[in-house]
Amino acid sequence: MLSRWFRRRQGAGFGDRRGGASVLSLAGLGTAGLPARAGRGLDRFDRPLAMVVAALILIGVVMVYSASISLADSPRYNVSPTHFLTRHLAALAAALVAAAAALSVPLATWQRFAPLLFLGCLLLLVAVLIPGVGKGALGARRWISLGFFNLQPSELMKLACVLYAADFTVRKQDHMHRFWKGFGPLGLAMLMIAVLVGRQPDLGAALMLMVIGMGILFLGGLSLRLCIAVAIIGIAGLVAVILHGAAFRLERIEAYIDPFAPQHAYAKGYQLTHSLIAFGRGEWFGVGLGGSVEKLHYLTEAHTDFILAVIGEELGLVGVLTVIVLFYWLVKRAFEIGRQAVALERTFAGLVAQGIGLWIGVQAFVNMGVATGLLPTKGLTLPFMSYGGSALVATVAAIGVLLRVDFENRELMRGGRA
Repeated sequence: MLSRWFRRRQGAGFGDRRGGASVLSLAGLGTAGLPARAGRGLDRFDRPLAMVVAALILIGVVMVYSASISLADSPRYNVSPTHFLTRHLAALAAALVAAAAALSVPLATWQRFAPLLFLGCLLLLVAVLIPGVGKGALGARRWISLGFFNLQPSELMKLACVLYAADFTVRKQDHMHRFWKGFGPLGLAMLMIAVLVGRQPDLGAALMLMVIGMGILFLGGLSLRLCIAVAIIGIAGLVAVILHGAAFRLERIEAYIDPFAPQHAYAKGYQLTHSLIAFGRGEWFGVGLGGSVEKLHYLTEAHTDFILAVIGEELGLVGVLTVIVLFYWLVKRAFEIGRQAVALERTFAGLVAQGIGLWIGVQAFVNMGVATGLLPTKGLTLPFMSYGGSALVATVAAIGVLLRVDFENRELMRGGRA
């Protein structure tokens, strides 16, 4: 069974269903501390997880306002000082509704409709490339206008990819060691998505989707040889796209290597140089909330992809480390919830939980790496914190699914049903 193999790969030593104490200890619950009732109260949910996500969201709300308030002076926007804050709060309200809805859906239902959700998001990726349907900005066509909201299908596809890859892995558990039956179908689907998203163009989102799909396949038992082979092919393809694709991609790599060079400092290296200046000004404790200079039309789009730079300037290294620790704890907890689910022989739920952790962890790492100059510039938002409605809705809804996995784990450990 895949679940037995999965336990060995996770290095867990969970014990069997009779050894309930070991599973309960993983969840942070003692056998003596279990309440008599099985279905009431906040103890049915992972409150620390919800609090960490709430902390990231609240820090994001404050920093989005701080980073965007000066944009009211820009002739490009011509908006009120609270314009972006209001829209961010509206997106947050929609995200909380989406999370509550996701939390109410059993994992069995998510698994049943995972292929349909994946297909629906795939059709949206096609629709965004149709003239008159997709909406463009700054040379990219990534959104579908709904009047009151600009939907970015690639963000919704990340959650759909987690669910579908987990479902595919469970269905193909006996063929994970084979290329065509184990990897081939999902690999072709992921390649199709990468091509569609790359046409927007959004190479960062395309790479994220490939990482999510491959990561879940690996966690689910895909042969290590196949993983290495696919990784080599993927890296070769990425290099080919950079060298022989659009010229701006190669310029970004060159600017990443030496952003302060005269030919890059006011071109492709402009954002990175001002991001590094922001971190330098912040030093240990920052210049104070609202005191950033770089957000005053120097650091472009400071409230979106480079919000960490504003955090570094205003709250200093202490503020940045706080954000990093919160993300580390969140990702660690997601993987723990996934291992609990596998110990309870709920492989789909376990893969979904760890897929969400992988998604949030890798995207946060890439965003932080870009802002600090560790990675080439890519248009990926900082989860829960950057301005962006579709990204916020997708990631908060994913937390709703993660909380559902934990909720069903707790119900099973108390002798109930998922």
